[in-house]
Amino acid sequence: MKVHFIGIGGIGVSALAQYYLAKGHEVSGSDLVSSEITDSLLKKGAKIFIGKEDPLSLAKKFDLIIHTPAVNVEHRVSNILSYPEALGELTKQYFTIAVSGTHGKTTTTAMIGLILVKAGFDPTVIVGTKLKEFGDSNCRVGKSKYLVIEADEHFASFLNYWPKMAVITNIEADHLDYYKNFGNIKKAYSDFVSHLPKDGILIKNQKSKIKNQKDNLKLKKLLKVPGEHNIYDASLALEAARALKIPDKISFKALSEYRGAWRRFEIVQTKPFVLISDYGHNPAKAMAGMAAAREKYPAKEIWCLYQPHQYQRTHYLFDDFVKTFRRAPVDKIIITDIYDVAGREEKKIKKNINSQKLVTAINKENVVYLPNKKILPFLRKNLDQMQVLIIMGAGDIYEFVDKLIDRTSKQRENKNKKRSIFTLSII
Repeated sequence: MKVHFIGIGGIGVSALAQYYLAKGHEVSGSDLVSSEITDSLLKKGAKIFIGKEDPLSLAKKFDLIIHTPAVNVEHRVSNILSYPEALGELTKQYFTIAVSGTHGKTTTTAMIGLILVKAGFDPTVIVGTKLKEFGDSNCRVGKSKYLVIEADEHFASFLNYWPKMAVITNIEADHLDYYKNFGNIKKAYSDFVSHLPKDGILIKNQKSKIKNQKDNLKLKKLLKVPGEHNIYDASLALEAARALKIPDKISFKALSEYRGAWRRFEIVQTKPFVLISDYGHNPAKAMAGMAAAREKYPAKEIWCLYQPHQYQRTHYLFDDFVKTFRRAPVDKIIITDIYDVAGREEKKIKKNINSQKLVTAINKENVVYLPNKKILPFLRKNLDQMQVLIIMGAGDIYEFVDKLIDRTSKQRENKNKKRSIFTLSII
């Protein structure tokens, strides 16, 4: 079967593309720009095209076209599906475990997937980030009936899914550009849960249980990833495993070996300073990442470079962002320009919101604004002062991670060369 993906560089769409590749289908795809994700798919056998494409004009060329939800297809054609619709069809074919929630769903999905692998369930896993355990991939294709997916709530995408087990990490206000109010968010989650069959399993917030409190004390000792939020995610993964009759011994072993995910408090380097890449794009996630850094490095000076993600999110959660950065347990915060999400921004909001306004409202001396073009020179100038730097955001801010690594690597090389010359002169 010929399958074509529009927006193939997206973290969700790319995972589905890998699934079809692994199943032996002929896969191609397009995106507006190339990236490390499209490069990886190219190496795995997909044909990649860069540029804008019209799904309707491609309908006759392929057996199936799957497009990112960011692309609006007004006229429906039977062989054109959005990513949530296509994934929804897969959920009907498997014993699907769908993990949703405002935050924590990526980590919880990864943990459940790894427990099932360790228990010999041989699951297929589709997750919103790359995992080292899956060969730096966001997709693992197994041979069993089990499918573990990250169920995104934006655009009510998760209402396309039909799981046998649903795991809900938490429900908070987010994606208000779509939902408008918290009541609509709760209604969507209620509808999502209603997709469970009569014998379906629901795992949700169970912090109040004494049993979970004891589990948390086990988990706190064995997890290699820091932060209370990771302990909470692990406790949900443990509950899901127990519902599948997986022995705790296997679950604890799998969780103890979890090394974290790409851009989820990912410690990229430790010398000459600690460099952390994090995806946190809403107030709760930003606070969780900064709190985890303070927990792991209590005596070090911590800097955070933050890129707000989407003008509309910044607008709707403005007051929450202000409160978060006022209370942030770090020493210096640099906020750069808002990442513009193509096709999902309102012109009126873009005119009225920006990072300068956010910094002014936060009104703290240790919180400053810097435009994108000044970030790299500023960081390089201050490298010697840094002990811990968190580069945080869901946009393209992660590109600074690679640039800083290149810089520090060259500095190390130069130092090593000087040491070698000095040694030879002595000899």
